[in-house]
Order: sequence, then structure tokens, then C-alpha cells
Amino acid sequence: MNDVDRSMPAAEVGRLARAVLDAVGTVVVGKRDALELVLAGILAGGHVLLEDLPGLGKTLTARSFAQALGLDFRRLQFTPDLLPADVTGSFLYDQRNGDFAFRAGPVFTNLLLADEINRTPPKTQSALLEAMQEKQVSVEGVTYKLDEPFHVLATANPIEYEGTYPLPEAQLDRFLLRVSFGYPEHDEEWEVLRRRMGRRREEAEIKPVVDAATLRAMQAALEDVVVEDSVGRYIVALTAATREHPSVLVGASPRGSLALLLLARVRAVFGGRDYVVPEDVKEVAAPALAHRITLRPEMWLRRVDPAFVVGEVLEGTPAPASGALPSYAAGGPRR
Repeated sequence: MNDVDRSMPAAEVGRLARAVLDAVGTVVVGKRDALELVLAGILAGGHVLLEDLPGLGKTLTARSFAQALGLDFRRLQFTPDLLPADVTGSFLYDQRNGDFAFRAGPVFTNLLLADEINRTPPKTQSALLEAMQEKQVSVEGVTYKLDEPFHVLATANPIEYEGTYPLPEAQLDRFLLRVSFGYPEHDEEWEVLRRRMGRRREEAEIKPVVDAATLRAMQAALEDVVVEDSVGRYIVALTAATREHPSVLVGASPRGSLALLLLARVRAVFGGRDYVVPEDVKEVAAPALAHRITLRPEMWLRRVDPAFVVGEVLEGTPAPASGALPSYAAGGPRR
């Protein structure tokens, strides 16, 4: 993206983000914190895993964000018999031309809802890996670029549910963060019913707040959000500490550090700042790191939550307090 794309100030990004959240909030009742995390994942240029029990608004959330962001949207229901070609597309014989032509699959969109992604076998789940990481699809030796922006919002049921497959670690690592909604409060659940009766139909429509070009400009503007060196080292220290925790078999990879960096920048913009503070990092640590941690088998038996491990890591890692400029900024750090 060019310098014109990055001309949007952080304050304008924050204003538009709040407008998008307000629009989605007219359909998805409550859960503002969870919705902010979903939008943060999109603004950070990543993919979001919505993991929770069925019926808690995961699919509605994805559709609502697509409408509010003005993005082309497709929904793909993952089932045990879904094939990789059903995701990426395939070559079909064209009788008129006497040749094979590529028919694009549902992955060719701006926002793909991968519904119940863990109900399909790993072979089909892996069909998304190249698209999520490289923003491209390879079919029969031919590579097709995906249009930007491209984001995957995947919903997953808890692995204890019958008919689910655990997501491969490599695919989990491609999700920038994992978000859970939980059951609504009584008043929130009544508000869901009240709004449904008020609109007199099942589907709720949201008018676009921004469009794809504006979203790309918002994403590019985040590159101007400053991350001071001590905050960057704090991010690295948190991620490294997950690898040394006694309950952890495999800790978060460097991709976890990158996720913390990108999401902390978005949290800073939400807070009306063009610089990151340690509190921004703390707020996104569990969603960004917990799904990247593999616990020791005995911890699963004790039902230890990876988010609890991240909480212990946060408590045991000192946060910095520095007013220096980042070393990558012009002029180097201020002493």
C-alpha cells in the first residue's frame, strides 16, 4: 500500500471502528468486548476463530461484520464429507471450448465464514492454510491470488462435542486470535427476543459503515502506531514465558509475538492513541496466545484452561514503564 493509503490518522481509524461496532451492536446484543476483539483481528489483517457452544451468535457476528464493513461475504458450512476442492475450487471441463476451466470456490471472497470448521477432517481444514497465510490458492499447479482484504472468520464447537476434529496446531497458529462469547445475561437474552419481534422477520440487515477500500486504509494506518522498544521486548518476554511454563508442552511461536504486536496496535487506536502501552498488550494476551499453547496431558485431565496459563505468565512478567522512542523511528531511541 502506498503512503496515501496510510494518511488516515489514528483518531479517524478509532472513530470508524467505533461506528462499525455500534452498527454490529444493533444486531448482536451485548458482548461489546468480544466484538471489539473480532474487529481488532480484522483491522490487524488477520483471521479470527470464534470458539463457543452452538447458538451463541457466532455466525450472526460474522455476517454482521461483513455487512458493516461493506465486504463481499460467503459462508461455507464445513461437514465431514467436505472436500478440499469444495473450498478452493476446481477445474471443470468446458464442452463449448473443449478445455478445462477453473471454477473458483467460496474462498474467493473478502470475508469467508468457515462455519463449524472443526466438523471436517484435517485434510479439508488444511485447504485453507495457504489461503490464510499466503492470500493465494494453488489448484492443479496453478496459483490464484485472492483479492484484498481477505479474512476468515471461523466458528468452532468445543472439541468435546461429538463429530468434531481437533484443529491442527499449524492451522490454529494461523488464527490471529480466538474469541469466545459465552451465554448472554438475562436482560441481553430478552433484548434479543424483543428486537426479533420488533423487526418482524428473522434476518437483520446492517447498512455498510465503510467499504473495502476504507478498511484497507484503516489497516494501513495502523502501521503508524508507535511501539516503543521496551514494549516490544515485553511482548517477546510474554511469548517466551509461555514456552517455559511448567504446565506447557509447547509454547507460543514467534507468530504469537507478532499477533500481540498487531492486536496491541489496534487496542491503542481504540483507546484514541497512536502509541502502544503495556496495558494494550495485556488486554489481548489471552485471546492472542491461549490457542497457541499445547498443555501437558496431565493438565488436560485437570481441566486447566490455557488462558489461565497466560494469566499466570502476565502476573510473572514485569511490565515496562518507559518514555523512550522506538529504535526503528527516525533518530533512534530517546535516552
